[in-house]
Amino acid sequence: MTEASRQVQMTESAAKRIQELIASEGAANTMLRLQVSGGGCSGFQYEFSLDAGTTSEDCIFENHGAKMVIDEVSLDLLGGAEIDFVRELVGSAFRVNNPNATSSCGCGSSFSV
Repeated sequence: MTEASRQVQMTESAAKRIQELIASEGAANTMLRLQVSGGGCSGFQYEFSLDAGTTSEDCIFENHGAKMVIDEVSLDLLGGAEIDFVRELVGSAFRVNNPNATSSCGCGSSFSV
């Protein structure tokens, strides 16, 4: 996987929501952590959390003034993805547009490769 294909971008909407979440927590050094774990109805699932710590296995991405951290293992499955935040009548959520996913569930929170 080339360095360019390992990049993960976030939309302005996602960055704004991350900044809102961090402001509500009151912790300036906090980032959005995106992980992929086994499970979900399609094989893998996305997990979002706020995290102030990093390890040597983490990569930090910054777009539109917000930071996101992804571990190396998850990055293998997320390279080239774009993270968006959508507001719809049924609710609002982070959405992962993942070019590595060959299929996903109806709710968009799990995928297979």
